[in-house]
Amino acid sequence: MANPRSKLVVYAATTGNALVTLTKFFAAWWTGSSAMLSEAIHSLIDTGNQLLLLYGMFRSVRPPDERHPLGYGRELYFWSFVVALLMFTIGAGVAGYEGVVRILNPAKIDDPLVSYAVYGAAAIFEGSSWFVALREFNRAKGSAGYYEAVRSSKDPPAFIVLFEDSAALLGLAIAALGTFAADALSMPQLDGAASIGISLLLGLTALALARESKGLLIGEPASGDLRDSIMRILRKMPRIERGQIVFTVHLAPDQVVVALSLEFRDDLTTPSIEEATKELERLIHGEHPEVIAIFVKPEAATNQQPLFGRRGATRRAGL
Repeated sequence: MANPRSKLVVYAATTGNALVTLTKFFAAWWTGSSAMLSEAIHSLIDTGNQLLLLYGMFRSVRPPDERHPLGYGRELYFWSFVVALLMFTIGAGVAGYEGVVRILNPAKIDDPLVSYAVYGAAAIFEGSSWFVALREFNRAKGSAGYYEAVRSSKDPPAFIVLFEDSAALLGLAIAALGTFAADALSMPQLDGAASIGISLLLGLTALALARESKGLLIGEPASGDLRDSIMRILRKMPRIERGQIVFTVHLAPDQVVVALSLEFRDDLTTPSIEEATKELERLIHGEHPEVIAIFVKPEAATNQQPLFGRRGATRRAGL
């Protein structure tokens, strides 16, 4: 499931975007501004996206069953990918279309002061949501850089909301600039150009989100720290001679599956191997409760390509 703090971020973003959407649609109807309509559509898509993220969070916590023995954790990644697709196809597409139509059929903006007031109010709402998202993302990333934190994050809502809110604030700036230029220069085509700028912004944001969500949906390995910790546990097991991590994969932000290939001591009986395996699982689960399943494959020494050995050199995991 997603981190509870991620849920707080999504709830805050949903509330703020719902209020902003209603305000922008009213202002677009009142002023006839293409940029304002594009911004209203942008906020409507953001609101729908956050509802999809909440739905994904709800679906991902369902317990395992016969059809899905490892649970439904990846539903969160699936709906995160859908969010990116909707932002690209509907958000960027409609904003771009509206901009082209306005350039080909320019119309004067009525009451631009209303637009400025709405942009200001929207900036307050969006800025509040952005601040919550940034605060929680900074808390989660620790000392890592922003790019590194996004690339290594296994919790899509944490960075999706931050990306969306950042794009929303930039979109507001583009829309306000377009409205001002169109009114001051008496060139309503610039209002349409602002819509196209918003479309490009949404498209780039969607592509970035789709790239990250796709990697998680396909399957990404656990962090190096978790893999190193598992190897340390293996080295402390006296009944295990050699071992390697075959793979680790995230099913959800707090759900990891681990597969191990182990060489047990030659003098161990089958019951002893079973006891050693249970002890290993207990130790790994104790230190890493996010590891929900551990698969162990006993190997003979001739088939093993060890990552560690009692009498051999140690080398880092390849995953």
